[in-house]
Amino acid sequence: MIELKSPAEIQRMRVTGAFVAGVLAELRAKAAVGVNLLDLEQHTRSLIRDRGAQSCYWDYAPSFGRGPFRNTVCLSVNDAVLHGLPHDYALRDGDVLSMDLAVSIDGWVADAAVTVVVGTPDEADLRLVRATEEALSAGIDAARPGNRLGDISAAIGAVAEAYGYRVNTEFGGHGLGRTMHEDPHVPNRGKPGRGLALRPGMTLALEPWFASGSPRIVTDPDGWTIRSADGSRTAHSEHTVAITGDGPVVLTLPEGA
Repeated sequence: MIELKSPAEIQRMRVTGAFVAGVLAELRAKAAVGVNLLDLEQHTRSLIRDRGAQSCYWDYAPSFGRGPFRNTVCLSVNDAVLHGLPHDYALRDGDVLSMDLAVSIDGWVADAAVTVVVGTPDEADLRLVRATEEALSAGIDAARPGNRLGDISAAIGAVAEAYGYRVNTEFGGHGLGRTMHEDPHVPNRGKPGRGLALRPGMTLALEPWFASGSPRIVTDPDGWTIRSADGSRTAHSEHTVAITGDGPVVLTLPEGA
């Protein structure tokens, strides 16, 4: 069942989204050569605690993970792209770091992710990150009343194809609101004009993620961290978006943006 949100409820999600954006901005600034992933996790915990927010990841135990997840941010490095379990690892020059954060404030959730290149960037890695960011923008632009879910998926997939990346559809975007994962599932590849009709009040987390090589994935022994099957570099970008009568509104932007 898809729950349509009122303008007032969307505004409450926007408050959560601004907090998520602020935390990710701080993590982006802290992600430097020599910084340990566990330090980034501890900093995130402190920010969430000080705000009186709740982590959507803590104690999360879905069917695809070896739960419960006992951290507050997903930190995925290089060939890891999703659900990266923070662990004792100091970032190295040239590492590609994806950071994914979902938080609830006063019962309303927002979810976003960014990918950064630590230290000296490689142009191929920057190109990969840029592709996910452009795909996210294309997906957001398609999130309009009168369009269909397939229009979002097709827009994301078209950017991947233009860059020469193949798309994995096992994990993608999703609805959210009172909980982190709600209907519908939003694949990162699809056909325009197909699927669910988009309506004002729908709130979606759009999250294109690509690998520079094979789209196949494997899961680490930790039961959570998902990697490209061939060890190729990966990147992930995500925003929470509300569909309104005036078009898409990105809810995970810094306050005042």
